Amino acid sequence: MSKHILFDLDGTLTDSSLGIVNSILFALNKMGIEENDQKKLKAFVGPSLLSTFKDNYFPKEADQKQAIKYYREYFSTKGIYENALYEDVNELLESIKSADYKIALATAKPTFFANIILKHFKIDHYFDVVIGSHLSGTRTDKKEIIHEVKDQLGLPHPETCTMIGDREYDIIGGKHHDMSTIGVSYGYAKDNELLKVSPDHIVHSPKEIGKIICS
Repeated sequence: MSKHILFDLDGTLTDSSLGIVNSILFALNKMGIEENDQKKLKAFVGPSLLSTFKDNYFPKEADQKQAIKYYREYFSTKGIYENALYEDVNELLESIKSADYKIALATAKPTFFANIILKHFKIDHYFDVVIGSHLSGTRTDKKEIIHEVKDQLGLPHPETCTMIGDREYDIIGGKHHDMSTIGVSYGYAKDNELLKVSPDHIVHSPKEIGKIICS
């Protein structure tokens, strides 16, 4: 039975697309780029910020760093709060915590911002471990992030761990560490993205997560 539950943040616990997209648009505009493809922009929610800028707009490292700086200029004061908890997330976390599970956050978002968001929504007390990327732009791969979560949890056996997320990176990361995985369809995955990586379960609401974990 899984006794260590790892959650992704964006697209899994919170609907943060508005703030992230607005922050990306702000950065691109500052860099002289106009982007009107809303579907493309929504797909940037989840992957690391560095990957987003590097793979889609700026091959030069100096431009990537500048774009991230502009992104954080908007995100740190406005974008971070253009965000909302998905329905029933509070109840989900309460039920898992009440069942004496350890709860961890494993996000590509910098740990600094992740902690602010958890506190803003008053759900920080549910989490035993919060691990994200570094503000310097390192530790952005979900496999690395999950490895650090495991270390902070005391290296529990993989059979006691479940990774929950909305993007393929979350499922691939969990499988890399031999954990069970739950993909959430209500987040930001592209069409058939979750099906291609075959999580152990696919759910359509936070309530369904609770039914699997606490059954």
